[in-house]
Amino acid sequence: MLKVTRRQILAFRQRTGALDERLPKAKRSLHRAAWAGLQDSMPRAALLSIHARVEGATHVSWEDPPLVQVWGPRYQVYVVAAPDLPLFTYARLPDSGRTREAAERTVELLDAALAGGRMRDRDVGMAMGNIGNSLRYATLTGRVAIRWEGARAPHVWIVPPPKMTVHEARSELARRYLHVYGPSTAAAFSKWAGIGLKEATQTFVDLAGELLAVNDAHLLAADEEAMREPPAAAAPARLLPSGDSYWLHTTAHERALLVPHEKQRNELWTPRVWPGALLVDGEIVGTWRRAKRVLTIDTWKKLSDAARDAVVAEAETLPLPDPGEGMAVHWN
Repeated sequence: MLKVTRRQILAFRQRTGALDERLPKAKRSLHRAAWAGLQDSMPRAALLSIHARVEGATHVSWEDPPLVQVWGPRYQVYVVAAPDLPLFTYARLPDSGRTREAAERTVELLDAALAGGRMRDRDVGMAMGNIGNSLRYATLTGRVAIRWEGARAPHVWIVPPPKMTVHEARSELARRYLHVYGPSTAAAFSKWAGIGLKEATQTFVDLAGELLAVNDAHLLAADEEAMREPPAAAAPARLLPSGDSYWLHTTAHERALLVPHEKQRNELWTPRVWPGALLVDGEIVGTWRRAKRVLTIDTWKKLSDAARDAVVAEAETLPLPDPGEGMAVHWN
């Protein structure tokens, strides 16, 4: 078993998650930024996650090719690369049972109701017998894409069926998860992906030849060298939105690793709408919220003048759709 320190794990995740140094502006950079998906349930959170990782992000970068939207893990809105759509949808289809039956039945009804077109989810749901949120079961078949602007109901449409098996999709999703969130466990993967523990555990068994034991968890063996690399200089500051993949952890152990102090964890992972996370020199040191061009930051420790300047510089480059210049930063 490989033993690594907390600092090594954080540095590895920042390196694999492109949070140590921004990627050049390119389609391949968008694909890498969305390697484990970009949660977008808070309107345009995915855009801010892209901004934290890719140079030159604009307010429309979230819809650049090859990116699409889906109801992804835990039925949350996600931005993913179009070729990866099955990984974040079809991979979650149970091997058997009522949920699988409901998914397959619902997508057939949805396909018939849409008749090759696109409709708002609430409208097509009414046409299908007022099924409400049960419509989202259809996404598990890998045949549904969506377009959600944030303020209005999403539009849905049918895409071609996946060209891979459920197990192939699930294995690749697990690889993506471990590359961005590793080292981790099958139980944590189950919660993050929103799939059954039985399926998650079997997936890790199937991947056993590709995995390395690390600190009572697992890492992709292909990532061992990256994990062993000495921690490099971290980025001065990043404003990570609600649900960003760097801190989208679902287990108490993972959250404690990222934020050791319980009081601070409670301020970040709140019972209601999560704030953003302030990442400075490789550590989460506070939370932030934005209202138009006013950014309010609550820090957990005193920051140096250089660190505060770096945070303000990040704030002033956020790719906001509303017209205006500059950002008023309020410190608490």
